[in-house]
Amino acid sequence: MSRRFVAYVGTYTRDHGVGIHIYDLQNNQLTEREVVSVHNPSDLNISRSKRVLYSIADEGVVAYRIQKDGSLDKLNELWTGGMRGCYLTSDKSGHYLFIAGHYDGTVTVVSLNEDGSLGMVTDTIYHKGLNIGVAKRGANPQVCSLKITPDERFLCAVDSGLDRVYIYEIDYETGKLEEMNIIRGHLDSAPRKIGFSVDYQYAYVLCELKRCVDVYSISKQQEVPEFELIQTISTVEEDDGEYCSAADMKICPQGDMMICSNAGANSAAVFKINKDTGLLEEICNLKISGSYPKTLSFLPDCEHFIVLNQESNEIVTFSIKKGADYFLMEGKPLEIQTPNCIQFFELEE
Repeated sequence: MSRRFVAYVGTYTRDHGVGIHIYDLQNNQLTEREVVSVHNPSDLNISRSKRVLYSIADEGVVAYRIQKDGSLDKLNELWTGGMRGCYLTSDKSGHYLFIAGHYDGTVTVVSLNEDGSLGMVTDTIYHKGLNIGVAKRGANPQVCSLKITPDERFLCAVDSGLDRVYIYEIDYETGKLEEMNIIRGHLDSAPRKIGFSVDYQYAYVLCELKRCVDVYSISKQQEVPEFELIQTISTVEEDDGEYCSAADMKICPQGDMMICSNAGANSAAVFKINKDTGLLEEICNLKISGSYPKTLSFLPDCEHFIVLNQESNEIVTFSIKKGADYFLMEGKPLEIQTPNCIQFFELEE
């Protein structure tokens, strides 16, 4: 029997968006089922251990119980203070939810109850400092994404404003964070995302303004991991010009492939990951159909990926032709207002 999935797509509601769109995924195509109203769900996260979906909202954070058919029932909401967050992640055991604050440079920790509902804020970290770079962007702290290390010990907070990735140790007893290390990126590189190899030997940092992926080897000989830069590879072509930026990065679950999207150039780059060395090799870099591919994601089969084009209001599916060095669009673009984020969830039979 084939596996069944649903997709949850968050949309900005400032114009004509409504909230979280729920889609059935069949034969690598999305079919819309219903829409859940929520104000500006700028990111979504799923606690698979507790079958709960969390959403950023203007009101803070909202928790939804995922029903057997994939529909959502609201559990509760929590005002976390400060400005609206931009990114969510949670630990595998479902103890805590972590929230990135782009506009106020914060990392917030929220405890989770036994049923997955939102508990209380246990910690808020305020990044401090000013960037002395010359790029035309905000020089203040801007925490744009978060990632927990594969061993679940550390939280990585990617700060594009300060060109740094902060490494915090998670205290699972108290819900507090302690700064342990910093990955210092190149000046005006604007790191945006971080990912890891499946064996936790390598880290990959997507740099928005430098339009590249920095590859780091990880040494765990000490109590705190150390990062050494071993490769920098561009996500754009030479003729794409300077008015573009790297937007998103995803690593497939098998750990042998990476995709990156580029705003302005409106392109996607596909890389092969050498599992032995951690190094990247470009497979292809092609234009996508649409404008501002802010988010992309592998489909569960890892042979297809989808792109959320925020400015052209559409979702587009592509198939990766392994061994042929290209990808092809499959089906027609799916119309949706200002898509921003996506999560997949496998349904039980």
